[in-house]
Amino acid sequence: MTREELIARIEETRRQLDRSIEQKENYEVIYRHSVELDVLIEQYIVAGF
Repeated sequence: MTREELIARIEETRRQLDRSIEQKENYEVIYRHSVELDVLIEQYIVAGF
């Protein structure tokens, strides 16, 4: 995955997380988005971007 693709995925996942929180979705949905975002950020850091 390119740097740009990874950044785009991070941004989209962050938006999904924000929407889930704003819409007061259930905890499992919010948690899933949060974990997915953490994994993507970790990939970004490990890749050294």
